[in-house]
Amino acid sequence: MTAQTVAPMTSRERVLAALRREPVDRTPVCNPTSVATVELMDLVDANFPNANREPELMARLAATSYTELGFDSIMPVFSIIQESAALGCKMQWEQKDNWPTVKMREPIWNGPEDIIIPNDLVDRPDAKCVTDAISILRKEFGDEVAIIGKTMGPWSLAYHVLGVEPFLLMSLDDPEKTKAVLDKLKEATVQFGLAQIEAGADALTLPDHATGDLVSGEYYERYLKDLHAEMVERIPIPLILHICGRTVDRMGFIAETGMAAFHYDSKNKPEESMEAVHGDIALVGNINNPETLFAKGPADVREEVIRNLEAGVQMIGPECAIPLQTSIENLLEIPKTVREWHAAHPTVH
Repeated sequence: MTAQTVAPMTSRERVLAALRREPVDRTPVCNPTSVATVELMDLVDANFPNANREPELMARLAATSYTELGFDSIMPVFSIIQESAALGCKMQWEQKDNWPTVKMREPIWNGPEDIIIPNDLVDRPDAKCVTDAISILRKEFGDEVAIIGKTMGPWSLAYHVLGVEPFLLMSLDDPEKTKAVLDKLKEATVQFGLAQIEAGADALTLPDHATGDLVSGEYYERYLKDLHAEMVERIPIPLILHICGRTVDRMGFIAETGMAAFHYDSKNKPEESMEAVHGDIALVGNINNPETLFAKGPADVREEVIRNLEAGVQMIGPECAIPLQTSIENLLEIPKTVREWHAAHPTVH
């Protein structure tokens, strides 16, 4: 089937079809993490840190992805700390031009025996902010645009609640204890994900930072492949796995989990990545953030977008949450290039 035989789609239809690896009228433009910038905060008067903690501001800033940039998705969860804050992690909320972070040198738990996922997790303010924002966006935009939520995977949560170094040492020294930690924390992932579905999310990003810099592909298979497959079974909407860094060594394993898509980093070439997943999972990405979107110009953005389109990547967007000082001009170049490329290649879907 070619693009000429696919009826025009809404942004929501386009993203959901791409997540199912079905024909689309054109490649969707999607960032399953965040396109919030200081410039966009100023445009709609919705600034960090309040836009991470107040649902109305979170929804207003997130909507700019669609209304101002022309992306096919809206992602209201700008950071990676909402459920960790709700779990009781000590936070540094920062200011307008910086991301909120967990104080990882002050862990709240030491091992699996300490971990208790509260029954009211999704009702705590920093989790409920997300579900309320999704509800606001769904009411405002209806079925026009794909609304993507985010629920952190157990490996990422372990960094937050135990500290990065203690958890990584545990993964080296005590595999059974590590698996027990992940087994307990996965319940937070599922609870928060289900709450976002109830609020109106069409898909969920599942970031789980077993990055290439810290964790081998063999570790991914040992600790996370089956857990991620379980997430797919328990969370009944498309899941987009996100892992930063060089990950081509685990993409084959990721493709076997049943995840709908993998949001991949610019450290991986589009061509090798498409080959690594051998058609079993969609790819989203992988426009470079620190060098291209932040520091270069539209022509460089255009070049990377075209490379992804020519490789057959199913959804085009930044590789991760973009730097907060990224220019709107560079972000606008992504959907502009996608539209122009498809106009020049009308038989490619």
